[in-house]
Amino acid sequence: MMDKLQELKAEIEKIKKQMAELKSLPEGQRQVEGQRLNALKKNAEAELFKFLNKQKQDEINSKLLNDKLIDITIPSYNGKTRVEGGALHPITKMMRRVVQIAVSMGFHVEDGREIVTEYENFDSLNIAKEHPARDIQDTFYLSNGMLLKTQTSALQNIILKKYGDELRKHGIISAVFPGRCYRNEATDASHEFAFFQCEGVMVGENISISNLIYVMEELISGIFETQIKIRLRPGFFPFTEPSFELDMSCPFCGEAGCPSCKHSGWIEFSGCGMIHKNVLAMGGIDGERYSGFAFGFGLTRLAMMKYGIKDVRLLNSGNIEFLRSIR
Repeated sequence: MMDKLQELKAEIEKIKKQMAELKSLPEGQRQVEGQRLNALKKNAEAELFKFLNKQKQDEINSKLLNDKLIDITIPSYNGKTRVEGGALHPITKMMRRVVQIAVSMGFHVEDGREIVTEYENFDSLNIAKEHPARDIQDTFYLSNGMLLKTQTSALQNIILKKYGDELRKHGIISAVFPGRCYRNEATDASHEFAFFQCEGVMVGENISISNLIYVMEELISGIFETQIKIRLRPGFFPFTEPSFELDMSCPFCGEAGCPSCKHSGWIEFSGCGMIHKNVLAMGGIDGERYSGFAFGFGLTRLAMMKYGIKDVRLLNSGNIEFLRSIR
């Protein structure tokens, strides 16, 4: 093994010496010989690299064979009792479920920034300068003029611009973007200053409210693993027109009435609507040719609903006993 290594090193040194003597040759011969030696040097160096890489890999394999290996599939044991393994957080499980269903429907998945500009969070969403949501009482502003996003809708402008070429090429774009949001509000059993939402958009030619209804029925039915009906009520959001509040049939009682739906048979699920033409225009999309819908719902609230969690503060508490109880 060492003989081979020394042989390769010696060959490279020999070529280097020959290259140093090129200056004594006539110009035409020097060029031809230089090219030949340069090719030999590259081949020798590549052979040396390959040899050293194999040598290193052989050392690793030998160490793995001779050392006492750790079987990571064996349950943890602290000397007295078996230690239970970890598990995914309820919000993580819910986020993965939503993403899985959305991907199966052809949606892209984006993971946006938590720090955004005021333009992205407000102006690009058609939110007026005097809107109360811009107040310091509701929004965490940073010293550099940026802010912690108050809603996943803040990524709409970024997504529309990112997939604009795809829209013009294929005639449609669709994306979901889950993420953490922040609002400066008092914390209690149903409110946290940090929470998770999921936003979704679909834009193309002739996209209508019918498409919105179909997508939402499929998405929510997949989440709760039972057939869900939805209904739309008039609502208002600056970035959609028309805007709707979306209710879903109660997945826990089948509309019969229970404490989860306050005995109404329906649960308010999300806000949604057709994307405002001003929002499309700011995203670089022709609102006369294309239309689209947007929807947004709380992943934190959805996890609480799915797993029967009564206090949102438990989700950020790090309470191991609580997390084990909802696996």
